[in-house]
Amino acid sequence: MSDQVHPGRVVLVTGAAGGMGAGHARALAGAGWRVALADVVDAEPVAEEIRAAGGVATSHRLDVVDRAQWDDVVAAVGETHGGLHGLVNNAGISRRLRFMDTTPEVWRQVMAINVDGPFHGTQACAPLMRDSGGGSIVNISSIAGQIGYFSPSYSTSKWALRGLTKSAAGELAAWGIRVNSVHPGLVATPLLSGSDGFVDSAVASIPAGRTGRPDEVTAVVSFLLGDGSSYMTGAELTVDGGLVSNGTYHRILDEMEGSL
Repeated sequence: MSDQVHPGRVVLVTGAAGGMGAGHARALAGAGWRVALADVVDAEPVAEEIRAAGGVATSHRLDVVDRAQWDDVVAAVGETHGGLHGLVNNAGISRRLRFMDTTPEVWRQVMAINVDGPFHGTQACAPLMRDSGGGSIVNISSIAGQIGYFSPSYSTSKWALRGLTKSAAGELAAWGIRVNSVHPGLVATPLLSGSDGFVDSAVASIPAGRTGRPDEVTAVVSFLLGDGSSYMTGAELTVDGGLVSNGTYHRILDEMEGSL
């Protein structure tokens, strides 16, 4: 494990059984955080891996749409670890259905996990974080919450998470709790599996010329949890290789140059 940067601090990461959530948990444990991994599926294998590497980790079953389960997990974290200083609302779902193909059931499922989940989590965790001396909440949004995106359920949920982040940031500042959002672009995770054509086309609009790596998102999450961002709250950090800021004209110029 790396040097103990945050000895004794406790962070709860949702959606931590795999993908970027597991990556966040491993990296934070490597920095000395005591990590509570939560997921609707079993996160114990990742927790065992962290402990085998010398870190401190516990796993908890959590369906983020169920407020009662949130209360149970927060109570268990407080009892086991003695406090809570960070929350990463990472659990999410993407249903890539176009507007007219999105059913009411899909709409409600995506909104429940991507918006209700972070809302319940923030409410449930904030009192323990306050009593632990304050802390930082990081909401994993998306560039789909900054631009128009063809999937209405996913895009709307990620736009809503921006608003939730800013509302919570204002309300919880008095408790010493910061709340910020991270907006990844295309990142090489299992969520992109089976979408090679979509990814190849999208990369043509990314000035960096590639998809992102999960560890590049994790680095931003770690920054927002740490003391280096102590005066940041209600902010949003975009991690997308320049897609949002320059993607349109990057592709136009590239195509123009290719036609010359």
